Amino acid sequence: MKKIVSILSMSLVLANTSLYASFPVKNTTPTLETSTVSEATASPLTTKETKEVKKSLKKASKKMAAPMNDSDKELLILVLLWLFLGGLAAHRWYAGKPTKWNILFILTGGGLGIWALIDLINILKGNF
Repeated sequence: MKKIVSILSMSLVLANTSLYASFPVKNTTPTLETSTVSEATASPLTTKETKEVKKSLKKASKKMAAPMNDSDKELLILVLLWLFLGGLAAHRWYAGKPTKWNILFILTGGGLGIWALIDLINILKGNF
């Protein structure tokens, strides 16, 4: 019991010490209080500059929040099926491979794992 307590206490000590830097860290991000430009001295943007900023923000937001397309979703589904139900050839059934080959895949254990790895490589390359 004492060993378990000592191991847990040591792990807590190590976990807590790893959260903090062992050197001083300076905050380099400007805040409103430390900003040297006041609202009165800042020049307003022209309408052309405002439109350019809005366009660049829209482009950036589209890149960041782009939904997954169908091929990405199918790739994700195939990889998850290969990972969790690969021994039952679930990824092959999902992709519509021939039944005889799927049964052979199951009976041979994915060709002793070699066939299964080849399937994974082909899925990731997009050739499945």
